[in-house]
Amino acid sequence: MIPFRWQMILWLAVCLVAAPGARAQKDPHIGYIYPAGGRQGTTIEVTVGGQYLEGVTDVFVSGEGIQATVVQHIKPLNKKQLGEQRARLKDLQKKVREEKQNRREGGNRGRGGMSAAPADSLDWMAGAEKEIAELRKRLFDPKKQPNPQIAESVVMQIRLAPDAELDEREVRLKGKFGLSNPLSFYVGQLPEYDEVEPNDRAADSGIPGALPLLLNGQIMPGDVDCFPFRARKGGRLVAAVMARELIPYLADAVPGWFQATLALYDTHGNEVAYADDYRFHPDPILLYEIPEDGDFVLEIRDAIYRGRKDFVYRIALGELPFVTSIFPMGARVGTRPTVEVRGWNLPVDRLRPNTKDRGAGIYPVTIGKGVSNRVPFALDTLPEYLEAEPNSESGRAQKILLPQIINGRIDRPGDRDVFRFEGRAGDEIVAEVYARRLNSPLDSALRLIDATGRELMANDDYEDRG
Repeated sequence: MIPFRWQMILWLAVCLVAAPGARAQKDPHIGYIYPAGGRQGTTIEVTVGGQYLEGVTDVFVSGEGIQATVVQHIKPLNKKQLGEQRARLKDLQKKVREEKQNRREGGNRGRGGMSAAPADSLDWMAGAEKEIAELRKRLFDPKKQPNPQIAESVVMQIRLAPDAELDEREVRLKGKFGLSNPLSFYVGQLPEYDEVEPNDRAADSGIPGALPLLLNGQIMPGDVDCFPFRARKGGRLVAAVMARELIPYLADAVPGWFQATLALYDTHGNEVAYADDYRFHPDPILLYEIPEDGDFVLEIRDAIYRGRKDFVYRIALGELPFVTSIFPMGARVGTRPTVEVRGWNLPVDRLRPNTKDRGAGIYPVTIGKGVSNRVPFALDTLPEYLEAEPNSESGRAQKILLPQIINGRIDRPGDRDVFRFEGRAGDEIVAEVYARRLNSPLDSALRLIDATGRELMANDDYEDRG
């Protein structure tokens, strides 16, 4: 039995610890941004969904060239407001039925059909039916999924300067009790288009005809979004999705992420290409060479037809430059290496990355003035060498001097690269592979063998417990 005085002290301690946490829950929290990006030199309206957004006054965006202002806070309807809207819907439906009945009766006395109504009556009917449709959607939308974490929203206006720095920014909202968590917002160069519903059974009819485009959308429960476009024979089409890259994890979703899939349909409705990922990245990238001129439809959905307002996506679509590999994937600090580039719609097959005034680290490389995807390029301070084939057998092992970085490729099935070096008793040797960290599809494995051919150690994965 704990003495009473100690119970009181423990209770006070718990209260003192819990109080800051209780206040922290009132910090604004944002769950999605839609659209999650914009084009340089444009002004767009953006909706941010989240919780505890009442009283949000400011928007902070990282980097230069963006101005954002809060326009409106939208709070979910309470029970009283829902009741008022249901009553309003019921009243409007009754009045519309009465008006239609009056017009039918007047027509029966005349031509045997509906009577000609005054212009103001027709205008009232049109307005009433429009309001009824809006109320029905708000109150009974089968795709709507109430969720307190994204129930509130803030509408903001974002101005992007013509020279705004490209790529990812962080957006935070400032509320009464502090700053929100950050979410990603992307600055691009392509013309942007926001989906127009309904576009699940019939393709979106509002999409402009010219590619390339950046398509923005949201996947709701059971939703499928379709976008039509025309393509020419020989065109090398790239459709690159950003979904998990925008919001990597949804804390209360099952499973906790948006798993986007892409499908491409030809003029006859045949599926000609499909993608649900890209190598080991979860967001799909579809690459397809157009066999004949024609009309095509691009379809995006969740793999198991889930959806919610925070299932936000961006699709870059067109004959866009897309880098699939570079070699070598790194260089020594202070050098200007020539790098081989492979991919789709590339203007060059060689490039010289800018390493000036950069220290050791991993930096992004793009092709075509930033329009292509970004690929990582590593800079280090050690001497760098290229592998020399043939070196796939111990008898032909390439001799190296430590320490150094070796750039190589496993370029055919069954290939392996073997390197020979001298070691002294007591030496501590570290051999570390950079492959997937630099966007290579290689799943590497290492073996250390002595001069007699005896395996001393092997490793195919490293678990970073940190």
